[in-house]
Amino acid sequence: MALSGTAVPLPSAQVLSADITANAGNTVFTAATAGRYRISYHVNTTAALLMGSRLVINGVNNTASTIAPALAVSNFENEIEVDLAAGSTISLQLYPLALVGIAALISGGAGASLMIVRLS
Repeated sequence: MALSGTAVPLPSAQVLSADITANAGNTVFTAATAGRYRISYHVNTTAALLMGSRLVINGVNNTASTIAPALAVSNFENEIEVDLAAGSTISLQLYPLALVGIAALISGGAGASLMIVRLS
């Protein structure tokens, strides 16, 4: 895990609007249509870690989506509404709050999820 953060690869069975596409690694999602979007995420790790989670939109950390706990935790979740321009990119990151560490996600589909829905 890099100090700046690492994109979380998501399962290919995400709940996405029809105008959302994913890259081959399921780490970057692109919104084809401009509009207001509801974006939520859940991340569950196998052990409590002193890490944070956030959405990165068009290469910029989204403050409203950031979870930066004071104590080690094993699950992260947040939901935001945001206006996106056509072609905006979204990724979910975990990043270390202290020393560099390795996060292992719970297997079997419960490790991470992302929902991106265009509202208007």
